This record gives sequence, structure tokens and C-alpha cells, in this order.
Amino acid sequence: MSQPRASNFPNFWQLQAIGWTSLYLLILIAMIPVIGAPGMLRGNAIYVGVAFIESCVLWRLCRSAIAKQHSWLALEARAFVWSLCAGAFGALVVELGISDIRPLEWINWLTDCLQITVILFLWCSLYFSIKQWRHSVDERERRILAEQALREVRLNSLRYQLNPHFLFNALNVVSTLVAEGNGSGANRMLSQIAELLRSTLDSDGALSHTLAEEITLVNRYLDIEKVRFGERLQINIDIDDAVTDATVPTMLLQPLVENAIKHGINLQIDGGWLRIAAVSAEGRVSIIVENSGHRDLVVVPVKHASLGVGLANTRERLQTLYPDSHELELTWPEHGGCCIKIEIPLVKPVNPRQEILCES
Repeated sequence: MSQPRASNFPNFWQLQAIGWTSLYLLILIAMIPVIGAPGMLRGNAIYVGVAFIESCVLWRLCRSAIAKQHSWLALEARAFVWSLCAGAFGALVVELGISDIRPLEWINWLTDCLQITVILFLWCSLYFSIKQWRHSVDERERRILAEQALREVRLNSLRYQLNPHFLFNALNVVSTLVAEGNGSGANRMLSQIAELLRSTLDSDGALSHTLAEEITLVNRYLDIEKVRFGERLQINIDIDDAVTDATVPTMLLQPLVENAIKHGINLQIDGGWLRIAAVSAEGRVSIIVENSGHRDLVVVPVKHASLGVGLANTRERLQTLYPDSHELELTWPEHGGCCIKIEIPLVKPVNPRQEILCES
């Protein structure tokens, strides 16, 4: 994982060059009325040059103090003492540098000392503030990167749970067909399983893709179930064109469709119907998976529903991807059967195959 950088913030030497050059220009602007006085340019150049060199020395001391994790008050106290010492020495250098222009007097030295001390103390305080800000930004970015990496690992783990879960059930169907002497049906089933697994592997581990691609995977799964149920399985898929390119988690619908068939249609002697629908609703994608079946008079809340790995996995993946912006509702309509409704944000990526994680 690459180390974060604080928003392309200039480095120390860039800030040094910009800061001290700006200070020199400001001093010259302030001295415009007396710019022609003897030694004015040289004196200001020495003044700023000395302060610049001393700031480079203080930089080492400030870095050392920060590394020792002193409190802010302790840092400021040290900075004041260092600045005072540097100011006294720097003022002496400045006065000696312009001694041919004006005599060396203690009042001039004291004035220069106070000015340089204040400038260097403000420089140290600014350095501490920038370092603290940079540290907080870097920590926040490291935390975001760590949380994202953890989320990707968790999502991949959840996604790969579905493959053996589905494969186990599908091979059970093949075994049943062979036991019933339906060799051609078993061969067709194996062919469909191979096609579905090939499509799943072709996703290159993507955590999400378009709804159209998800429906393609579901149709391959339903082709397998059609071999088993034949005319007993009636399918109705109605997808709004406005959401066909919307981003959804990979294998979002397959476990829900599997549950709908296993816990609904499979229990009916005459079979039944399965409906999959998706529409756009106020910037969100609303997906419905519904089946026919015997009416259950008790409506169980989602958090208490127990329909195996499929629903629990879907619920956890949605919570990970869309912590505060998703809905998963499970109800038993009056006409019978079960209805699962999912709502997630409507996102249309430029590249539909890229992995997209919705930020919380």
C-alpha cells in the first residue's frame, strides 16, 4: 500500500523559498519611500539572509522536538528560547554587516534582536502547525486506505462464499437427474453449470458490475433450473432500461433467485412463477425478486429471517457496501409466496467493469 501524501502540499524547501522571498519583497515594498538610502538593499538582504539560515538550523531542532512527542506548550517554550538565542546572534551579524553604514549601537542591536526573534518564533509555530496538519491528514488517509483494503478483503470473502454454496446445490440436482435416469438432462445441466462458472470466473474478481451483466448471470443460472423444472417454472424478468447499466454487487441476485426457487417453487407440486423486476426511483435502483407459493400469515422481519447462506450473505454485503444508503425488505404478500425488495444508490460508472465501492 502506497504511503499517502497530503494533497500534493509543497515540501519544506519549496515553502522556505516562497516564504523568505515573499518576506524580502514585502520589506522592500515597505521601504519604497527610503529605497535610495545608502546600504538599504544590502542591509535588508543580510537581514533576511541571516533569518533564513537560522530558520534552517531551527528546522533541525524543531524536527527533533516533534520526534520526541513533546506537548504543544513544551514545543512553543522551546521555540521561544531557540528564537531568542538565534535573534540575539542574528542581530549581531546584521549590525556587523552594515557597520560601515551606521555605528554599532545597542539600541539598533536590540531592535533587530526583537524583530528576528518574533519572526523566527512565528516561523517555528507555523512549522509545528503545518507538521501537525500534515500528520493528521496522513493518518486520516492511512485509515481510509486501511478501511478500504479491509472492506475489499471482506467483500471478496463474502462473494467467494457463494460459489461453493451454489455449486453444491447444483451438483445435487445433477445427482438427482442421474438417479432418475435422465442422462440427457444431467448432461445439459453440467453444460449449463460449466457455462455459469465460466462467466463467474470471467468477472476477474470484480466486486461489482452492471445490472445487465448480473441479469445475464441470473439467466444462466435459471437455464440450469429450467432443465430440472421444465414447464413447472415460469419466469418473468422486467428490467427498466434506465437501470440496465447501473452498478450492482456481483452475484447480488443469484442467491436470492436460488432461495426463491428452493423455498418456494420447489415446494409446490405444480411448480410456480418467479418474477425479477428493477426500476429507477429518485436516484436509487429498486430491485424486486418475488415468487409464488403458499401464503404465510406471519411476516418475519429481515433481521430474524432465516433463509440460509444466500440471504445472510446478501444482507452483509449490502451493509458493507452501502452502510447507510440501502434497504433490504422481506415480506409475504397476500397472494402468497415471498417478495424481497432491495434499494441501493443508482450509480452509473464510466467503465461498467471497474470495481466500485460506495463511500459511506
